[in-house]
Amino acid sequence: MPKVSVIIPAYNAMTYLPETVESVLKQTFIDFEVLIVDDGSSDNTAEWASQLTDPRVKLVSQENKGAAGARNTGIASSQGEYIAFLDSDDLWEPTKLEKQVKCLDENSSVGLVHTWIAFVDQQGNLAGKVMTTRGEGDIWKQVVEYNPVRCGSTAMVRRCCFNFGVFDQSIRFAEDWDMWIRIAFRYSFAIVKEPLVYYREHPHNKSKNYEKLLLSLCQIIEKSFHSVTPELLYLKNKAYGRAYLHVAWKAFYCENYTRASELRQQAITCYPQLRYLKNCIRLSLLLVIHHWFSSQTYQTMQKMLRYKSW
Repeated sequence: MPKVSVIIPAYNAMTYLPETVESVLKQTFIDFEVLIVDDGSSDNTAEWASQLTDPRVKLVSQENKGAAGARNTGIASSQGEYIAFLDSDDLWEPTKLEKQVKCLDENSSVGLVHTWIAFVDQQGNLAGKVMTTRGEGDIWKQVVEYNPVRCGSTAMVRRCCFNFGVFDQSIRFAEDWDMWIRIAFRYSFAIVKEPLVYYREHPHNKSKNYEKLLLSLCQIIEKSFHSVTPELLYLKNKAYGRAYLHVAWKAFYCENYTRASELRQQAITCYPQLRYLKNCIRLSLLLVIHHWFSSQTYQTMQKMLRYKSW
């Protein structure tokens, strides 16, 4: 029985999947199995995976069920004591599994351990950005407000955590946040404070569909607060504020500045204290700068047009 089961959902993933799998096979910790869950791909994902010769790698094929359904199939097919999730376009540092296994082995109360994240470009080159998080301990109140596990490829989870339910397949975006909220209700979290996961930024990142992402975030918030005690309901507006701010950044990066400004205002309306957070201040300044430069450019073009017509 392997110590760790690595689950890789794959849907038309051949652009990056070989490099992703290679990063797993280069791990310093070797007692693992890899389950590539082909989620109804129309490319040659299944053909490629079936030809891998490492006996630790297994192919599981199914009709398309989405990321949550693929992870659930992987969990049901796995044998490991610990389960690690890896998106088909992300990469791991070689010591990632070793350090997370050590953490769970030494801390029986911890149900989930995650890591910091480094960003890479489409070619896998470091982008010079590292995301650090502070999600450790008994942190349900923090997790229900916002997701400290900023990338699903960082999480390693005890199998027993899924005795209380698996991923909700009705949630199409950010389904991992819903899962982490439920795990945090019963277990502590831990962090390996090193960037052991490389998050690949490319034009087809699922999270760029920010309007659908917002709908899923709202669905998760309503679900999470459906049966909480009244004294915890104050967290609900904070969660909505964080969700709107998160999606505002997505809209900004997609160059929809009007929508980014609207979402930022909705965030502050839900959670007024957000206006003082560094992340919100930075977005506000960037929106002002963009608006100012856009206005200057527009005025310059108008002057040029008037001059030419004269």
